[in-house]
Amino acid sequence: MADYILMAAAVLIFCGIGFGVLRLALGPTVIDRIAAVDALTIVSISTMALYGLVAERFIYLDAALVYGVLSFLAVLAVARYLERGL
Repeated sequence: MADYILMAAAVLIFCGIGFGVLRLALGPTVIDRIAAVDALTIVSISTMALYGLVAERFIYLDAALVYGVLSFLAVLAVARYLERGL
């Protein structure tokens, strides 16, 4: 049963990658592209967590947490730049 759940999670993650890349390519504004990059970051974090669960190596969860914090700070920096410059 757990194998089916992991397979469904992997399929949903790859669908998220496809939709994120599509939004990144077709986004008419810079804000759409930034949101797409942020969504792809979240999808990659979930991929790291899923791989850590499958491989039973929980160090990947720590790496995903650090990657999430850095991604959050990067989005804040880009938003500040777009709002009024550095």
